[in-house]
Amino acid sequence: MPSVRQISRRIRSVQNTAKITKAMSMIAASKLRRSQDAATQGRSYAESMANMVSNVIGQIQSDEFSQVLLQNREVQNRGLVLITPDRGLTGGLNANLIRAASDFIESSDTPVKVIAVGKKGLDFSRRNTLEVIDDVVGLTDRPIPSDTYNVSNAMVESFENSRVDSFHIIYAQFVNTTVQKAVTEQLIPVLVDEDGVKGEGAGYIYEPSADGVLSELLPRYVRTLLYHAVLEGNASEQSARMVAMNQATDNANAMVDDLTLLMNKIRQETITKELLDIVGGVAALEN
Repeated sequence: MPSVRQISRRIRSVQNTAKITKAMSMIAASKLRRSQDAATQGRSYAESMANMVSNVIGQIQSDEFSQVLLQNREVQNRGLVLITPDRGLTGGLNANLIRAASDFIESSDTPVKVIAVGKKGLDFSRRNTLEVIDDVVGLTDRPIPSDTYNVSNAMVESFENSRVDSFHIIYAQFVNTTVQKAVTEQLIPVLVDEDGVKGEGAGYIYEPSADGVLSELLPRYVRTLLYHAVLEGNASEQSARMVAMNQATDNANAMVDDLTLLMNKIRQETITKELLDIVGGVAALEN
């Protein structure tokens, strides 16, 4: 059985750990609100961009399509944009994203090439000897659109050069503070809302032409979807870290309570033993 001194040292160690996890939880909470607002605003912008793309496509006859990013072709190589945090201490978030990526790769009947956004995704790709087209690590807690330009350009170039025939994206969608969902979506070829194409195609005049506007709009749309996924992933990371650190703090406090109870029990047993020894000694002297 450990001594009182050993347990006391363990209590101090756990208390110091609890202070660290509490501080990390508070930092994550302070960043969460800003990240959550950015993700929510990004959703509205992405939806507006999707409506605009559908509207423009509604102005073009199907036999007039000349946009590469809308072309469906035989898939010989698949591309995967994997967005993960750079750091751990996020509960099961990283494991869920990696599991989703593994399921996607295993279900693919063609080779998969990866664009990794985040160190955890890059490490996963290297461990599994996947071809990495491009990678981005070290994004700040306040990502800006230009942070994802190189990745979106790499996607578009790989698709236009037929190096990759389709691109999907896996990221953590922020649902609420306690729920973050790993989502897999197709990025390229660009998916179009058929209802939007049928219902909103009339009533606009585009200069120089609808097809000319679309040639500029589609790369921006892909860039917007990617940036929005990064914002969602950032909000999910801060939320998951806040919840995980709160749970770690609660567990540490519970451990301190248990260790304190054990220390008091051992201390009481020691005192009782000493009293018995004294009483026994006195009785022996009296006899």
